[in-house]
Amino acid sequence: MDVQGRLVTFGETMGLFAASRTGRFGLERNFSLGIGGAESNVAIQAARLGAPVTWFGRVGLDSAGDLIGRLLIAEGIETIAIRDPGFTGLMVKHERFAGSSHVDYHRAGSAGSRLSPSDIPTDKVHAAGILHLTGITPALSPRARATAFEAVEIAQGAGVTVSFDINYRRKLWAADEAAPVLRDLVARSNIVFAGRDEANLVTGEHSTAGAGAAEHLSRLGGEEVIVKDGARGCFAVVAGSVHRRSALSVAVVDPVGAGDAFVGGYLADRLLGEDVETRLLTAIKAGGLAVSVPGDCENLPYRSDVMTVGGDDVSR
Repeated sequence: MDVQGRLVTFGETMGLFAASRTGRFGLERNFSLGIGGAESNVAIQAARLGAPVTWFGRVGLDSAGDLIGRLLIAEGIETIAIRDPGFTGLMVKHERFAGSSHVDYHRAGSAGSRLSPSDIPTDKVHAAGILHLTGITPALSPRARATAFEAVEIAQGAGVTVSFDINYRRKLWAADEAAPVLRDLVARSNIVFAGRDEANLVTGEHSTAGAGAAEHLSRLGGEEVIVKDGARGCFAVVAGSVHRRSALSVAVVDPVGAGDAFVGGYLADRLLGEDVETRLLTAIKAGGLAVSVPGDCENLPYRSDVMTVGGDDVSR
């Protein structure tokens, strides 16, 4: 199967400390160390499904920055980790009760928030099949916001497909500040991903169903609009046609990262030339498998894992 270009993505990746057990945070003494970031999660998922991927961003001159570079390179991702004198941002994650994750950020003034338009590898964007970004990057700082818009402009000028995941984070900016910026990026994108509530935030509508949210969002722009609706599955409006896929029935262990796995699955299959129904199925499977294991990106599925979903429970 011919690959239709590389996936190029960018943003802040952080060190991730996750409590090893469920329960009151103050009583936990054991933590695992990993990395986390929406764009790098998407990059890892797409790479594990066979797509060529480039990621760029800023990391600190510290051990967390070293770790991010090593792990992304180990995934076969072309990694442009710009070393910055600032610190690498950190996430701290714990579950007070099973299936309910709580994430704190320590990222104000971090290396990732200092991303600049001059950091954009223009040649990589020009040669990309898809440029992917999220609504997290423009929330980090005015300079990061300028970088997001500049990258989109460069991609548009080169005729490169732009993919945008709204990914609203209320801990980073207020809804009234975020909505117009996110709406502008939706209007500039070819592929748009959103949760139902995120779609409502951007459109100003109050759809209670994923299909309605997808249709409202599609009116703002984007040839492909996909609404991730949790346990209800997903809804897409592609070239005016509505598509629906039911969610995978799995035991939820850790919900963080499911949306990124979904996006990575969809974009990987799009670069591999699959049709809409196949792309959505791969996305649903990747997202479902991601919530069935702990961690942001460590346990994201490979192509062989996705292909065995729905088969025998025991592999002998």
